[in-house]
Amino acid sequence: MTYLLTVTSGLVTAVSLAAAALADEATAIKSAESAAPPAVAAGATIYSVDAGGAMTTLREGTNGFWCMPDYPGSPGPDPMCGDANSMEWVMAWLGKKDPPKGKVGFMFMLSGGSDSSNTDPYAEGPAEGNNWITTGPHVMVVNAMDMMTGYPAEATPDTTQPYVMWADTPYAHLMIPVN
Repeated sequence: MTYLLTVTSGLVTAVSLAAAALADEATAIKSAESAAPPAVAAGATIYSVDAGGAMTTLREGTNGFWCMPDYPGSPGPDPMCGDANSMEWVMAWLGKKDPPKGKVGFMFMLSGGSDSSNTDPYAEGPAEGNNWITTGPHVMVVNAMDMMTGYPAEATPDTTQPYVMWADTPYAHLMIPVN
């Protein structure tokens, strides 16, 4: 009888944990989908990244786009979606490598975001002098270095207008507000 109770208790715990994981996964997918227009998000591959940088596929996509949910470790909401070229750019940025040549990418952050430092691609949070910014809904053109001439590239930009984020780094990209 004790064995049966122990097995039953273990089974209930396992089912409860599995249900919690499914609920967390559904929440993550909903967060990720909030970053792009519904027509893009519905067919996008959904990835999740843990605190150690490991990427997990939550849902396979069909349209060549990808989305990631809000990262809980950041100061504000930051779900994002993009095309295949932008994923290569993101992976280069995260890996501290040069972005791929000749591959302009497009990204959505339609939920807005507490993005990051406008000047330091690797700042981990708001700090004195690192020009942390918060933006409303926007899109980004990444890996288009020669196409950003004429756009403001100040450390403290007016985020209601297009501007260059991370200017003078290999990860400079155009931020375009949509509201």
